[in-house]
Order: sequence, then C-alpha cells, then structure tokens
Amino acid sequence: MSTRTAVKSAATAVATRMLTFELAGHLYGLEVEQVQEVLRAQKVTRVPLHSDAIAGLINLRGEVVTAIDLRARLSMPARPEGQDAVNIVVRLHGESISLLVDSIADVVELDDRSFEPVPDTLDGEVRDLIRGAYKTEGRLLLALDVNRAVTG
Repeated sequence: MSTRTAVKSAATAVATRMLTFELAGHLYGLEVEQVQEVLRAQKVTRVPLHSDAIAGLINLRGEVVTAIDLRARLSMPARPEGQDAVNIVVRLHGESISLLVDSIADVVELDDRSFEPVPDTLDGEVRDLIRGAYKTEGRLLLALDVNRAVTG
C-alpha cells in the first residue's frame, strides 16, 4: 500500500464518540449524541408493581424521568449497599430517561473499523442489549443499544 493510499484510508475512517461507563467492573459505552446530561446520585422514588429494572422516578428540574437500573436490566447483581449510582440521562423519542450506572469513565473516540459483532461469549439478556464491541487499550468496550435497553 502506498503512503498516499494509507493517508486516504486514514482520512476516510469513520470515528464514533462514546461516553463510557462501568457496570460491575465491565466497560460499556453509548454514543455521545444520545446523552442529554450526566448527574450524580439523585433521589429515586420507587414505583410499585414494576420490574426490578425500573428503579423508579427522578425529578429533573420539574420533569418526571423514569430511572432504569442497568445492572438489573442486564441481569447483574445489585449495586453494593452504600454505592450511589450515577445517572446518564438520554433523550429518546422526545422523552428523557435516566440510566443508572456504577461510574462514568471517559468520552472516547473510537475507530469504527475496530467495531465487532456481539462476542459469542455473551449470552442471555446482555447479548440482546449490546450492539457490538470495540477493542480498546487492554479492555473490551461493549456498545449498549440504548433503544433496546430502554424499551425491553
């Protein structure tokens, strides 16, 4: 491959910016364009007769927002007692929804050529809610399908 071709290939590579977060020691990400804001722990009002994935409702400057616990949604163990969740507020179909995660990592730019289909090692609920994976420096970043995570 000539230098000119290599430069052209690098210039045409598409990158995706993702907000990364941790859940039970695993690295996940969602596209920055889907994120409305990130908030520290908020008071959650429980809603009776809902699945464990619906943590409850939060008040976001007068707007009532559904809070979804991604640990429960992904069939993971509950967050350790005393560990507050971080809220990633996303906007879908004109509605704000809060995703409860363990911690926020970074905003990263990933080369779309490093995107791979959902790994065969994932099964169950997690497999249905992941779009695919990116290989990052020493870790696998699982790309969350926000629409499926919220509507499922």
